[in-house]
Amino acid sequence: MREQIGAFVVAAGIACTQSAVPAWAADISKKYGYFSIYGNSPEELDREIAKRGPKLQLTGTRHPGATSMAFGLKTKFSNDGKYCRVDKAYVSLNLKLTLPRWKNRAKASEDMALMWDTLYADIKRHEERHAIIARNYALELERTLESLPRQRDCKSVQAMAGKTADRILAAHAAAQVQFDKVESINFEARLTRLLSYRIEQSAKN
Repeated sequence: MREQIGAFVVAAGIACTQSAVPAWAADISKKYGYFSIYGNSPEELDREIAKRGPKLQLTGTRHPGATSMAFGLKTKFSNDGKYCRVDKAYVSLNLKLTLPRWKNRAKASEDMALMWDTLYADIKRHEERHAIIARNYALELERTLESLPRQRDCKSVQAMAGKTADRILAAHAAAQVQFDKVESINFEARLTRLLSYRIEQSAKN
């Protein structure tokens, strides 16, 4: 299989709004979607992924997997008449992982099945890691906003919260890009190592 690394897509719906809701709980949801591929050889599966894999809108490139991320933010402010501060920040994160489903898996040769299972496990691990990175930044955003220093008026706190959210989301995007770069560099060595390990385990059994 040729080198291909999963994509990530971020949709940031950030709005700092004052609310009378007394309390929130963090809302991080994750769901899975699949696309079907067919074929009986590595070359055929490559072509199927290139044809059917999720497409990254910015580049138009298809990938063997993708993770979409939608961030949302609400903030509750409190004002004691002298100072205003962020009383509660609620960050929502909706994750969708899109993975391949090989329809010919049941009738595949033992070697092809082993190769595919190894590749699929690595694709899924990769996308799960994108989700973990996003989750960690969502929690960091929530904690950071709630620890912002108080200000004389809520307008100033709201502006500070907006800039803070922009900064953390930009750091999140950079971390996702860096993760893909590292994974791309190590792809062949990692897959070879994983495949060798699975072959050894299969021989023992």
